[in-house]
Amino acid sequence: MVRRLTSLILTLAVLPVLAGCSRGTNAPDAPPPLSEQAMKAVVKDPGVGREKLARAVDALFAEDAAETRAVVVMKNGRIVAERYAQGYHENTRFVSWSMAKTVTGVMIGMLVSDGRLRLDETAPVPAWQRSGDPRGEITLRQLLQMRSGLRHSEAIDPIYESDEVRMLFLDGRDNMARYAEDQPLEAEPGRKFEYSTASSVILADLAARVLSPAPDPESRRRAVSDYLRTRLFEPARMKSMLPEFDESGTLVGGSLIHGTARDWARFGEFLRNKGSVRGAQIIPRQWIDFMVTPSPREAQYGAQVWLNRKPTNGDASLFPDRGPKDLFGCIGHLGQYVLVSPSRGLVVVRLGKTQDDRTDAVVDGLADIVALYR
Repeated sequence: MVRRLTSLILTLAVLPVLAGCSRGTNAPDAPPPLSEQAMKAVVKDPGVGREKLARAVDALFAEDAAETRAVVVMKNGRIVAERYAQGYHENTRFVSWSMAKTVTGVMIGMLVSDGRLRLDETAPVPAWQRSGDPRGEITLRQLLQMRSGLRHSEAIDPIYESDEVRMLFLDGRDNMARYAEDQPLEAEPGRKFEYSTASSVILADLAARVLSPAPDPESRRRAVSDYLRTRLFEPARMKSMLPEFDESGTLVGGSLIHGTARDWARFGEFLRNKGSVRGAQIIPRQWIDFMVTPSPREAQYGAQVWLNRKPTNGDASLFPDRGPKDLFGCIGHLGQYVLVSPSRGLVVVRLGKTQDDRTDAVVDGLADIVALYR
């Protein structure tokens, strides 16, 4: 009797341990509860599970090293999630870095539509028009698609020898267009893709040349600023946008346009709707179609915008194995993103300061958000 009772007691004592082992083996741990801040960042009906979206947004803020500063998610033109890191808010202007290139691409499209520039004619850079200069063969289309053939080295080591750094901050900073346009050819125009901030500065210079009534810096600055404001920023309700210019009055069209996260989302919405804002077509739809058509020399790049395609060369900048084929994006240094998927009615903005060699986690987090909307 005593032996049987002892056996029963031992069995009962072991049962909780066995149950715990069973739970650990077969049932996943419940995710930690979300903070009130994480839930408040998402509207009650975001078009997907509210908690799932809140967790996906929260994940972008979770890693301190990534330093996400702002996230905005728009679905069919409505903000469904918006969150900021401490010290930032809806009125903070964020630097674009290379997202500015897409704004420059839109501006050039408007000038082509106006008949002031021509896509497949020689780019009207005076220094290239001298007899026998092979750069006179470079077209506007080739500049837009990053295949001008001009010598350029982007993001190389040591950083102070990188052409975009020299142009923006060192010997080229006072006249960035001259620095860019003085480069010789290293390949036949049209034959080679090479990502180049200098190409976007050349495009910005061409805009100033056709818009400004005089060549002095202030006239150039005012002409381009007024054109962007009246033709793009105000119609698209992007009233916070603040472009920077160099000493020669050239828009720093590859790097430096500032705007709030909401206005960057509005820019994405403008692109998603192919240049239409509240029923008004402020740029031909065909131009946006051109911008998101792969460059002949690089499948993941269009015209001043990145595409969610498998790259012809190198690594993917977005997530072609996970996201929709029609997704495209403005991508800037240190992890700036405006992602657009017309088929999913989606715009996702992420702004922050993440070293370029650590942005993989950010891209994965953005892919997680896009994947919620199928």
